[in-house]
Amino acid sequence: MRILVVQTSFFGDLILSTPVIKALAEIYPAAEISVMTTKAARPLIERDPLIKRVISFDKRGQHRGVKGFWSMVEQLKSYQFDSVYSLHRSYRTSLLLACARIPLRIGFRKARLSFLYHRLKDRPANQHDVLRNLSLLDGEGSYDREQISLRLTAPEASQVSDRIRQYSEFDRRPVVIFPGSEWQTKMWHWQGYRQVAEYLISRGYPLLILGGPREKAVATLVSQGLRAENLAGATTLDEVLYLVKNAALVICNDSMALHVAAALQVPVIPIFCSTSPSFGFGPWRVESRVLERDDLACKPCRRHGSRVCPLGTEECMRGLSSAVVIKAAEDLLGGNSVGQ
Repeated sequence: MRILVVQTSFFGDLILSTPVIKALAEIYPAAEISVMTTKAARPLIERDPLIKRVISFDKRGQHRGVKGFWSMVEQLKSYQFDSVYSLHRSYRTSLLLACARIPLRIGFRKARLSFLYHRLKDRPANQHDVLRNLSLLDGEGSYDREQISLRLTAPEASQVSDRIRQYSEFDRRPVVIFPGSEWQTKMWHWQGYRQVAEYLISRGYPLLILGGPREKAVATLVSQGLRAENLAGATTLDEVLYLVKNAALVICNDSMALHVAAALQVPVIPIFCSTSPSFGFGPWRVESRVLERDDLACKPCRRHGSRVCPLGTEECMRGLSSAVVIKAAEDLLGGNSVGQ
């Protein structure tokens, strides 16, 4: 039996979908499981021993446009899948899987072009996103619901360069800060991150600042002049996994970094600015301290954040005191032997 799982959304969405892979492996132990995701997200899951193959859907490059679409259709046909579970709900995904003529297509009832699926499942709004994703398997069979966990496999020390490996060889495990986000209103103010960084350095913790290429500017503001290693824009996704796996603590916004830390079981302090963990994207089964302003009538304002504050006040981004974040860090580091 050949099963395809599809999730071509953001990195964080893919990580929150990984329990579906384990559940399917338990329900259908003899099945061959493949996953289709974006080309950029591929490193997140390609080491998972439960996955037979990872199919890269380069929807903004190689597979863009009509020609690229049909190229992807033919590729999917060649694998002769028996069934597909689509966690992605776009028009393009629904049409792609139908054109590939996969015999059994399972999707969510609110997916675009949902009539192209054979089985439709409800996606409950009031649950964590992990459980919403698993609802796609309702009625399929049994799996261990008590041991639902996110799945990421970080590279071993021998699989990363000396440049990266050196950051796991400090006397103490480092604290990792991700100060950026794709969305401006999801970012706690850089001055706050800098104050937290100064405090952690004063406590003797090695400090790493991570992020993507577009987050280099805010990472520089946070780290400039401090004894901190600013690696924003200078690491691969594999290297990020390695550095987080070997950290004592992660401090970040509501972003992919939160879910990477949770998947690798590293204590995490996520700061929710314009969004809210009530949307179902809070930390999953990991030691954490969720921080946010809960006294603002305007919060949350957008499900995925936005480029600018609709009111122009940025109160959710600036109103949280650095002292609150420092206290949370003290709580987690003080009770965690890896930070000693």
